[in-house]
Amino acid sequence: MSRSTTAYHHGNLGPVLEDAALDLMRTQGHVSLSLREVARRAGVSHNAPYHHFGDRTALLKRLSERSMSELLESMRAERAAAAAGTPQEIAIQVGASYVAYAAHHPERFRVIYDPDVCAPGAPSEAMAPLITAVEGILAETTASLAPDAPAEVLAALTTAVWATVHGLAELVVAGHISETEARPALEALLSRS
Repeated sequence: MSRSTTAYHHGNLGPVLEDAALDLMRTQGHVSLSLREVARRAGVSHNAPYHHFGDRTALLKRLSERSMSELLESMRAERAAAAAGTPQEIAIQVGASYVAYAAHHPERFRVIYDPDVCAPGAPSEAMAPLITAVEGILAETTASLAPDAPAEVLAALTTAVWATVHGLAELVVAGHISETEARPALEALLSRS
């Protein structure tokens, strides 16, 4: 029986548990996240998360999928907002949105790219299309910078752009640079394309 003071209806316990886990992750990250603490934060019995997710790994995978969906939506929104700009301006805005997501949600960014949660090359059924969509935005944005590049050069350039944007995001999350320092780096690199 639930001890919850938070109202939830049968069928939406999953989002309640996810929200509680994300709230906990803000202060402790995901590595030490426990289902018992998630249940306590959600105000439900300590067994409730097990009944809904099965185990801790399944909850982390769901949080990773949810976070990747948010990152994707952020990138799509910024790309649409910059659509009237030059290819360089669009690329800078898309890259800046990736970095901004990491800066504003470091715990979510970390769970997305944790190889123990989403093994490279073996994403969950729900994660696979999200990864494809993020990679697609990066590929399309990069292709607009070098429309005449041969396919193999474009593939390499896309990898380089993703590595740059992801590297800047990691530096921001780790506290080595600020989000405001990342944008001029993107501008310096991408405006020369």
